[in-house]
Amino acid sequence: MLTKSMKKLVLLLLFAALFLALGACSNANEENAKNTESTEKTENQENTEVTEDMEGMDHGNMDHSSSGEVSKNLKTAENPTFEVGSQAIIKEGHMEGMKGAEATIVGAYDTTAYSISYTPTTGGERVENHKWVIHEEIVDAGEAPLEPGTEVTTEASHMQGMKGANVEIDSAEETTVYMIDFTPTTGGEEVKNHKWVTESELSAGK
Repeated sequence: MLTKSMKKLVLLLLFAALFLALGACSNANEENAKNTESTEKTENQENTEVTEDMEGMDHGNMDHSSSGEVSKNLKTAENPTFEVGSQAIIKEGHMEGMKGAEATIVGAYDTTAYSISYTPTTGGERVENHKWVIHEEIVDAGEAPLEPGTEVTTEASHMQGMKGANVEIDSAEETTVYMIDFTPTTGGEEVKNHKWVTESELSAGK
């Protein structure tokens, strides 16, 4: 039979084992909580970075491809930096998968390119700083360049609700604009006859 001292020792050992088990569970729970918190922070950070990359670029409804038709008044560039048929790298992306993609030059034209803000004719939130609409896509445009703050109507249909919208000129840039084909870096079908990118948004291909 167990003596009183032996019983006490057994009880102490049982308490010690129970204490150690509870401590291990507590540490495991804390570790799980830390891992969960770390994962959530990483995911939130990644989501924030994506949001910041696309901030101010409300191009979700952009018609990436076009028929390739241009105004008969649009002047073909005589000596463009990037010749028709050559390749270039897109340095600035107006939409996801555009920046860093290799572009094939389809057309090069000398004009005035505008960044604009407008409320779509189809309703919805106001689009800010859309790039680009060219002078030949402005109704009764008159002489170029138009001053920032000028309110006009556009015939461009790069996005849903753009054609016929009253737009405000944010900035004007006299430059060569390019119509391009490219495959998004994010995958998907090739974009054909995309309008527009400016010369400063392209760099020489590999």
